[in-house]
Amino acid sequence: MPKKTSAVRKRAPRRSKALPTQPQILIFDVDGVLVDVRGTYWRSALETVRYLTGKRVTYAELHKWKSKPGFNDDWSMVAAWVTALGKPLSYHEARNAFERFYWGSDGKPGNVRNEKILVSPRQIEKWAQHYELNLFTGRTRQEFSFTFERWPGTQYFRTIITMDDARKKPHPEGLQIILGGRDPGTALYLGDNIDDALAAREAGVRFVAIIARDEHRYRERAARFRELGALALLPRATELNRWLS
Repeated sequence: MPKKTSAVRKRAPRRSKALPTQPQILIFDVDGVLVDVRGTYWRSALETVRYLTGKRVTYAELHKWKSKPGFNDDWSMVAAWVTALGKPLSYHEARNAFERFYWGSDGKPGNVRNEKILVSPRQIEKWAQHYELNLFTGRTRQEFSFTFERWPGTQYFRTIITMDDARKKPHPEGLQIILGGRDPGTALYLGDNIDDALAAREAGVRFVAIIARDEHRYRERAARFRELGALALLPRATELNRWLS
């Protein structure tokens, strides 16, 4: 009786994660990309809405608002959210209320003290050895400086564009200033918000979304990022190394 042999199963070739055209310029958003903002901006937004409305709103609701275009700016989001809950609120009023929780008031420290940077200065330095690094953030210059003025990684960024330097996202002006007339196809922008993706699309810059699988509304947000042309969905910024040759 002939000896029975088992079939050898061939493995499918591994799909390369490298980008088809490697960028020369890397542009990073700050919040949700380089910094964990769950205990700072997100908490401040929830506490502001609760304080102004008396309603106990949730992180799930916050992410629903964050997924709408134009709400990368937390003050705009809070103004719209509180107004929708029956308490008409202007942008200026939202900003003043929000900053009490973010910066602190009446001797109580603010949520800004909870700032946690997610990427090491050493990793930033390694990227800077091969790529031009820049930042385009929705923070004000004051908010940016509080965390990054003394951070060793800051020195490696060529241009830093804040809310005070360009029109708010999703307007692409910040990306256009960084490019300075250079080919947008040479750049790659990492962001975590729909406004980041919209700004990249308008500027003609390739986009990678930073979004963890355990985040609220992951499937819906991931699908929207793909619709807007995201090249990849990464759980953290350091995963970018798998896509760079």
